[in-house]
Amino acid sequence: MDYLGGVVGSIFKMIFVIFAIGMVGYFLGAISVKGVSLGTAGVLLAALLYGIITSYVPTFHVGEKEIVLFSDTIKSNFSLVSSIGTAMFVTSVGFIAGPKFFRSFNRATMSYVYMGMITIGLGSLVTVIFVLLDKNLPAPLATGLMTGALTSTPGLSAAKEVAEEGADLVTAGYGIAYLFGVLGVVFFVQLMPRILKVNIAEERERFVAANIIPAGQIKRSLEKVDPFGFLPFFLAVTLGCVIGAIKIPGINFSLGNSGGCLIAGLVVGHFGHLGKIDLRIEKNTLNFFRELGLVLFLIGAGVPGGVNFIANVKISYFLYGALITLIPMIGSYFIGRYVFKLDIFNNLGSITGGMTSTPALGALITTAGTDEVAASYAATYPVALVFVVIAAKVIVVLL
Repeated sequence: MDYLGGVVGSIFKMIFVIFAIGMVGYFLGAISVKGVSLGTAGVLLAALLYGIITSYVPTFHVGEKEIVLFSDTIKSNFSLVSSIGTAMFVTSVGFIAGPKFFRSFNRATMSYVYMGMITIGLGSLVTVIFVLLDKNLPAPLATGLMTGALTSTPGLSAAKEVAEEGADLVTAGYGIAYLFGVLGVVFFVQLMPRILKVNIAEERERFVAANIIPAGQIKRSLEKVDPFGFLPFFLAVTLGCVIGAIKIPGINFSLGNSGGCLIAGLVVGHFGHLGKIDLRIEKNTLNFFRELGLVLFLIGAGVPGGVNFIANVKISYFLYGALITLIPMIGSYFIGRYVFKLDIFNNLGSITGGMTSTPALGALITTAGTDEVAASYAATYPVALVFVVIAAKVIVVLL
């Protein structure tokens, strides 16, 4: 029995758990109901389920051997996995969008800036209304619900920073709303084209044709340091962490690693070289980094979220979180369509950026059949990131 306990204990290490969750998640994501599937977001569901299980059974014994499924140390390890995944994903998105992003940024694309502000504004407004209507809903918990519903980890960190004694309530609210926050946007970007009976193939053809922009001239005599593009990718992540760490005096705001890496990816992807060093990365390599980063992010964020989910969930809180997800999406969609005249893909792309939803962008790319939609996400995301952080702090402090 001791030998068996040792074997089981050796198996249940982080590397086993991460890959097992990924395996189960991809099985779940492959299940399609009338053409709608979770896709990579199935990994989130698997991670949450694992977290829920460990909330009930954090440890168990095989013989005299104690097997630890979840602890503060394991939680910090998952946080690291999530951070690495986020950096990989948003850096890849930056590289993909970079060559066209700045060249296409003109007066018309200001609509994406407004979309980011509108989406977060609607989410914040709904949150404030719930706090005013429900006297039993503490402002820190409501802010946690908002950051979870908008899937904003930087917003969560900002709210915890000013909440002081209410920091645990912020985390609890985030965990309650996060599941629907992710899955709601994933399903939204898949279902809207079906509800509107959009011909995906025709729309994709028009969309790609409208986004063809000359990539500019890059020196031909460039030297690649490595065949896979690891140097430029690691360079962008390193630069992104530096950018993300810069804080604006007075409001103590920073973009964090996610916002910093996105900007660094856009810049490095735009220029494509450093002197005579080739900083371009093959598309297939970027797609690999993007998918792997997304999976690691979902696993790292999902397991701790599952641990907090059952302990703090209430039907009313879950409903609040769901509405904070749905109302900004629906409102932003109609504003994007009828006010800014955005086509379906740019509209949905800007909504995924406004909701700061990494998994939803992956689902939209699959639905649209083109990663050109990453440009509108990249244009909207930084604005939404700034505003959700500010909104989180304001709600906690003033309410």
